[in-house]
Amino acid sequence: MATEYDLWKIFPRMPKKVTIGDITIRDGFQHEEKTISTAAKIFYGQEMILAGCKELEATNLGNPAGIPQFRDAEQVMTALRSDGFKKRCERAGINLDKDVCLTAVTIREPAVDWAIEMRKKGIGPDRILMMVSTDPEHHFANSGTTLTQYWKEAERCIKKARDAGMKMVGTVSTIWGSPISGATKLEDAVEFTKRWFQIGAYDIEHADHDGSASADQVYRYFSMILDAMPQPEAHLCHLHETKRIAAASILAALQAGICRFEGTLGGLGGQPANFLDDVPIRGTGEYYYKDHRFVGLITLEDLLVQIDEMGIEHGYDIDRVLWLGSKMEKTVGRRLRSEAIYNGRTAKAGNPQFGRPGLAKLITKVGEKPGQRVPPDWTEKAVLPQVWGPAAWKK
Repeated sequence: MATEYDLWKIFPRMPKKVTIGDITIRDGFQHEEKTISTAAKIFYGQEMILAGCKELEATNLGNPAGIPQFRDAEQVMTALRSDGFKKRCERAGINLDKDVCLTAVTIREPAVDWAIEMRKKGIGPDRILMMVSTDPEHHFANSGTTLTQYWKEAERCIKKARDAGMKMVGTVSTIWGSPISGATKLEDAVEFTKRWFQIGAYDIEHADHDGSASADQVYRYFSMILDAMPQPEAHLCHLHETKRIAAASILAALQAGICRFEGTLGGLGGQPANFLDDVPIRGTGEYYYKDHRFVGLITLEDLLVQIDEMGIEHGYDIDRVLWLGSKMEKTVGRRLRSEAIYNGRTAKAGNPQFGRPGLAKLITKVGEKPGQRVPPDWTEKAVLPQVWGPAAWKK
């Protein structure tokens, strides 16, 4: 039986079009130990929308005492909702209010209330995010509550959000493992996903917040999810890159049928910083990692190139995103983790400037025909001998 070479025939759920969200100015900047200027947050948020982003995570509305990086949340949201930016979008053929979803993280109820007040002012998010972890210890570190307490709070907040005209995304974390308690069960994450929908969540962010996921388990999990809740647009894949294996997990998620992803420029992000400028801050406590510089998300630039090379529709101007990625290195002041901003996309037309001069002359000199690739007395097609390779070398 012949091998099937078409991935879409082997994996019939695999999408031909995806949505890739950008969460740089929120998740990406939350791990930075220096204050990122409000102007930089606004610049990258607006520019990513103009580059084709349809789902932008804009800020965190949590208590600034714990995450002072986002004390400018209202200023950022005001700029993203401004008439001036709407006009820029219109000139680019983008209807900001209809085409783009702006999300704010609202881990606790006071943050939800703040989002509602911002909404009343005309600068609020379209979508807010709350999060549970399947590991109770990890959940407590992030939220300060038990899971039971949090589910009831989330249920109240979903109703508030809906009444205010905002969607609620429920995050499920520690799906493939917890940096605190270790191994977790995929079945628990499937059950938590159902719980979110039971209390009215709009969609689910399935999160690997410490890079625990391996490709086989990503495929298994998302297959379980889509078997139980077969609505791909309701599910979003959020992966961290700590071992240089997340690209394989992206492919596995695609093969399982996931069509929504998110990442950050340069692979920025990770656990909230516990140090800002020259002052220790609370964050979420001590870092889980041996080297906090290598804990961010899947790199958005490289993810886009990967998706584009596969021929999957994504809606971005990749060259513009690669340019933004190169500027981000200057913004944060260090080399980030994107390879694509240096190596770009595969050059289908090649790079003739790197060719060694003289091949055409040599072909003429030795009497070969143009395009000849093997000696003229060889068969037109290669013929494998009956015994070949290692077997032919056995004594």
